[in-house]
Amino acid sequence: MELNESVYARNDSIAQRVRQQLDAHGIRMFNLLGTPGSGKTTLLEQLLREDAQHIAVIEGDLFTDEDTQRVRACGAQAVQLNTQGACHLEADAIEAALAQLNLDGITTIVIDNVGNLVCTAEFALGEHKRIAVISVTEGNDKPRKYPLIFQTSDFVVLNKMDLLPYTDFDPVRFAQDVYALNPHAEILHCSAVRGDGVQKLREYMTGNWEQEEWPWSES
Repeated sequence: MELNESVYARNDSIAQRVRQQLDAHGIRMFNLLGTPGSGKTTLLEQLLREDAQHIAVIEGDLFTDEDTQRVRACGAQAVQLNTQGACHLEADAIEAALAQLNLDGITTIVIDNVGNLVCTAEFALGEHKRIAVISVTEGNDKPRKYPLIFQTSDFVVLNKMDLLPYTDFDPVRFAQDVYALNPHAEILHCSAVRGDGVQKLREYMTGNWEQEEWPWSES
């Protein structure tokens, strides 16, 4: 128990330092969370199509740099973080990644986190907002099975809506479960492959929303 508290306290302290660095540069950072295959990177590619020069990406994966290559092909800066088996990114890795980026002209940083609905929700990375990406092919039970990721996400992207007719997914039940955990979450229906809903997400990320105080307490 004491060990866990020490790990979280150290991480939160570094995350707060990251947040302060971003605020000093006027940069917003988003933590993109979801399972492997939910469509996070495809969604990211769509977001980059209009403004890659002002967006930098931190790619988290256990192994390979395949997603980083996809991001760079869109014209954006990207730093690869391989966890070598760890199920999440921590704030010290984000701080190190920021040092590798040229922040001149950058307005937005997106962390494409490791594909996972558990550990990734437990660690603050200095982000301003969290975006959870869930696909209709994953089933309706995700909010009930993995509540923390929905409780801590500001925006929930329900992806692969083009496949909805071929599943038994119930968007109404899904929304009810999400709002029961987080009444303030916004839910967006999206098809990253077709680009449906991407513009609304882009507007959310670049729009005017009130700057919140640092949500994680230092111990």
